[in-house]
Parts: sequence; C-alpha cells; structure tokens
Amino acid sequence: MKVRTRFAPSPTGFMHLGGLRTALYAFIFARKHGGNFILRIEDTDRARYVEGATEVIYETLRECGLNWDEGSDKGGGYAPYIQSERMKDGLYMKYALELIEKYEAYYCYCLPEAETCDCKNSKIRKPDIPFVIRQRIPCGGTTAFKDEVYGEIKVDNSEIEDQILIKSDGMPTYNFANVIDDHTMNITHVIRGNEFLSSTPKHVLLYKAFGWEPPVYIHAAPIMRDASHKLSKRDGDAYFSDFKAKGYLTRAIVNYIALLGWSPKGENEIFSLEELSSEFDISGISKSPAIFDEVKMRAINAHYIRTLPLEEFKLLAMPYICASAPESEPPAIDYDILCAALQPRTEVLTDITPQVDFIFEVRDYQADLYNNKKMKTSPETAFSALKDSLKIINTDGFSRDEIYDAFKALSEKNGVKIGYYLYPLQVALTGKPAAPGGGLDICVMLGKDESLRRIEKAIVKLS
Repeated sequence: MKVRTRFAPSPTGFMHLGGLRTALYAFIFARKHGGNFILRIEDTDRARYVEGATEVIYETLRECGLNWDEGSDKGGGYAPYIQSERMKDGLYMKYALELIEKYEAYYCYCLPEAETCDCKNSKIRKPDIPFVIRQRIPCGGTTAFKDEVYGEIKVDNSEIEDQILIKSDGMPTYNFANVIDDHTMNITHVIRGNEFLSSTPKHVLLYKAFGWEPPVYIHAAPIMRDASHKLSKRDGDAYFSDFKAKGYLTRAIVNYIALLGWSPKGENEIFSLEELSSEFDISGISKSPAIFDEVKMRAINAHYIRTLPLEEFKLLAMPYICASAPESEPPAIDYDILCAALQPRTEVLTDITPQVDFIFEVRDYQADLYNNKKMKTSPETAFSALKDSLKIINTDGFSRDEIYDAFKALSEKNGVKIGYYLYPLQVALTGKPAAPGGGLDICVMLGKDESLRRIEKAIVKLS
C-alpha cells in the first residue's frame, strides 16, 4: 500500500508554526516512505474564511520546499484540492444520504442547530422544512482506536453527541467533509495536532458506518510558549511570517520546528529537508508538549547564516545593511569586506542593521568613548594616535596589509600594542566601541578619502 499523507488547513489567517509543523511531518513522512503528499484546502466554514489566506498557505509551503504531489495541473505544478469546489457535484450530500439509508444518520428539524433533538428515529425528509443531517451515534458501548503516539484510546459512546454532518445551508461540517475527503483521496496516514484527538472517535464511527478502513492516526502534542500557555498569536511570534520578519532563514525555521516534538536518534540537530525526510520516524514523536525556545532557534539560525557562502550572505544582508540609509543609494564601499566581518556576528538578519549604521554617517558620540583600559587609550592619547593614523593612511599604498604593517611598525617603535592605534581609529570611523571588522577593515572598507575625512573630523572633536 502506497503511503499517502495530507495537509488540510483552513484558510483563516497566516501560517501558524504548529500548522507548518503538521505540514512538515506529513511531507517528510511521505517522502521517507516513497509516498505522496496532498494539499487540501478545507474552506467550507465560510464564516472563518480570511481573504488572501489561501495564497499565504501556498506561498509558505512552496518557500519551505513542501511541494504537494496532486491536484489540477496548472503547468509546472499542481493546484491543491479545494473542499468547496469538491462539493459542487453533491459529493458530501451523496454520502450523507447513504448514511441515512443505512440508518447511521438522520434528518433533524430542531433548528437552530441544537445539541439534542427528537428526530432520531425518522429517516423521512419533510418537504419545505429546513433541516440538518446528524450522525446517529450508538446508544451504548465504546469506540476505540489506536494512535501511533498515544496508543489505544477508548471513549464511551454516551460521551459522543450526534454531530451534524450537513448544515442547514447544505455545507458539510468539518468533521464530515474531513472523513469523506480522506477516504476518497485514499489517505493512509493522518498526521495532525492532538487537539483533534477528541474528534477522532466521531471519525472512526463514520468509517465504521460506511464500512471503510480508517487511516493510521498520528497526533502530535502542541507547541507551547511555556509550561502553561500554547504558542498563540495573542502573545505574538506565532506565525511563520513573524520569524521571517525577524530575520530567520526559512531552512532554519523548518529545521527548528521539526525538533519541536520530535527527537532524532543521534546527537545531530542540524538537518536539511532531505535529511529530515531520511531521518524522520514517528517513534520519535513525543506525547509531551514541546516548549518553544527562541534561544535555541537563534542558535540554529546562526549556524545556517555562518555556513552560507559569502556571496549568498551578501545578497541576504544588503536589504538590512541599507535599511537605515538616509539616502536612496548605498555608499560606494567594499561590501565584501563588510559582509565578511558581519557574517560571524549575525544570528538573525535583523542583527545587521544596528551594527552598520556607521557606514552612512557617524552619529554624535562623547569623547570618553576613547577610554579603553585594555588598549590603554584615552581622549588625550587618541588625539595623537589619530594624527599618526592620518599620516599612515594618507600614503600611496592603501591595501590592508600595507596599512597593518605601518601600524605594527609604529606600535613596536613606541612600545605599545597595535590596538593603541587601531581602537581610536575604529571609534573615529564608526562612533562605536565595537563594530564589525575593527578599525583596520573598516578603514579599507570605507576607502581612503572617506576614512581621512572621518579621522580629521574626530581630531577636531578632540582638539
């Protein structure tokens, strides 16, 4: 039997990390077993429908590499299954009427749609009277099913209400359409959050009523903000788009959410999507809620950033470098030098902007910034050191090695550390006590003319 999984979101907003994790688990499980991953948009609850949310689902899955395998061919890819489109041919009503004939469902005229009714013994439709169709739950006994994470689960039928299958507007309810779609799409494994555990007995009873084999159920525990609270939009940072806006790489987000509730067998926690597809096993899914740890997520993101080729990092970094630019065009500096210095200092891309505002202008600073006990500098020593720096930089040679050799020779001649000169140089060029690359690299990055202009301005400030 070929494995077939699905992700069946409702288009009600942005992509929550919990939903993305469900899609990821379904995708990598299918890939591991050589199966198919299906995308189905469950949009029959029009009251909760959010305009544009369907496109967000498509874009997020594609960006994460979770490409679905079936649907209508749109040329170069598939459009997913849309539940509201599937009901146009009367699909769900056909199956509901089949249940009525089998005495597994009934017309209910107790409107508005009440939880209890007196219509249970009738299978006759009354003309011109609004109705819903309800599932007839057995009066006694229990319903049991096996979940691959939580084991055997048994529920007394007396605790299950006669749920509505078809609403008074003719639309199927989520629970009914979900079962019909899973069966007709030959879904073999249903992977979803454990908030659906309470609905599963109803689904199992529907499969039994039709005489169908239920799929394998795999329910994952929720993602929690802390021990008491779920990761929620009310607290912020619950959506994929939130973390993209904070400067996280897509591959790092995917890697991290895979670990929220699943433990790999070895010590390694850095996985590409292909590696996850190979390593993933449902035996590693935990029953316990996963606590979201942004410190760990930042560490994983930092790993991905620091292993990028410099050119790829540069492409990602440039929008953040230019984010605080007071002018439309970025200055003509050596961005390779800047990015090489930034890369090891960046955990998320938004770390970049506050580090590089000096390339546009040196913000006003106090002279006591030149005080540095380690380098044995002060505003007084910086004044003479910067005058020496002017002479070194204002020469014909302007390569990094030539400037370094000149400062090294000067420091050895005067019996001081080279930082005695390079620290004041950095402050003069940036107005900061720390900056990516240090004074020497910043000098070369800015170029001779701009460096000389800033040093002269710093000398005036200290005089």
